[in-house]
Amino acid sequence: MEKIIPHLWYDKEAKEAALFYSGLFDQSGLKNATVIEGTPSGEAEMVSFELAGQPFSAISAGPYFKFNPSISLMVACDSVNEVNDKWEALSEGGSELMPLDAYPFSKRYGWIQDRYGLSWQLMFADQRQSGQKITPNMLFSNAACGKAEEAVKYYAEIFQDSGIGFISKYGEGEAQSSKAKVNYAAFKLYGMDFSAMDNAYDVEFSFNEAFSLMINCQDQKEIDYYWDKLSAVPEAEQCGWVKDKFGVSWQIVPENLQDIMFRGSKEEVQRVTNAFLKMKKFDLATLERARSPWPR
Repeated sequence: MEKIIPHLWYDKEAKEAALFYSGLFDQSGLKNATVIEGTPSGEAEMVSFELAGQPFSAISAGPYFKFNPSISLMVACDSVNEVNDKWEALSEGGSELMPLDAYPFSKRYGWIQDRYGLSWQLMFADQRQSGQKITPNMLFSNAACGKAEEAVKYYAEIFQDSGIGFISKYGEGEAQSSKAKVNYAAFKLYGMDFSAMDNAYDVEFSFNEAFSLMINCQDQKEIDYYWDKLSAVPEAEQCGWVKDKFGVSWQIVPENLQDIMFRGSKEEVQRVTNAFLKMKKFDLATLERARSPWPR
């Protein structure tokens, strides 16, 4: 099981989007879809799927959060034709953020927002070294602009099997925003590739809960550790969700979440769900007690 999994929030389209994305990549497909009843959003559908062998998670839980380019998925394409094909598919009903063209860093690259609002960076990577096809990219914008390097170093400190590949800075006059410092940083968390950059332009959008990162924890001790390290906005704490000091949203969850939430009879599942919805941080012992109506 991967330690960190990208999580996507949709109004009602999580399964539809997962199936659409799965059609764009080899080694992809829907793994599981589960409906949770009685949430503040009514029925919420949780979806797990794979893209190019990488796990992703999504939820349909109402129109509360909208995607923006603060976190995008950077795809390392093996050919110019692959870039073109994926661009054509993602363009339908989407909007262009950077035109598909030749750039100094790639002879075929484009940045696009798909029909659901999710952002993708498609790049011909003729000298790609990593085996990871899809890399989450953090774009530090608005109040977070200029903090990319600080964030990358902070994340690398708190996660195991982590490290910084390189940090490249903007040259004089390359960025319109006076706050922007890093034009690209490559790093790993738990062996998973990430990238980050400060936005070269002054924009209004910021990180939000539409794109979060799930951390699968082995036990309560590990849940407590990441909660203490990452939660910096008390009002954002809810049902395992936290927001860090840079504005990035994380979900700190038990690695056997499906078993905890959906094991047992319908009545047991409902009791566990009711207890969970009242929580900020996951309390595994309390959830197990909620499964049975009898005192232990």
